[in-house]
Amino acid sequence: MHSWGYRLNAVATFSLTVLGFMCGMVSFFDNFSHPTPSADVRVSVTMNITANLQSLFTWNTKQVFVFLAAEYETPMNSLNQVSLWDGIIPTKEHARFWIHTANKYGFMDQQSPGQGFQPKAALARDAQDRKDVC
Repeated sequence: MHSWGYRLNAVATFSLTVLGFMCGMVSFFDNFSHPTPSADVRVSVTMNITANLQSLFTWNTKQVFVFLAAEYETPMNSLNQVSLWDGIIPTKEHARFWIHTANKYGFMDQQSPGQGFQPKAALARDAQDRKDVC
């Protein structure tokens, strides 16, 4: 009679063989999938950003991550956010700035392109404390 070790080895080997075969079949049949992408509408935005974020810096603040997002609603989602600009402010001296720039990232909606969405700009920030840094 076989010991428990042999039986466990046989079950594990059979399970891994079946799993490998199933992964191979999924990979093979994935080649026959033909997704139909929708059109992309990209908008280029020129921005003037003036900010004074010096009050965010305390004795424990290492840096502040700031980003400007466009928020809008679609029939499928109640809140969509697109990042238009981001930056890292390393010190309190750099926390007062004026930037004239174009958006870094493409502004697009994959589900309902060009259907008159009304974006609202939202400036968000996240302060990183010194204890959070390894």
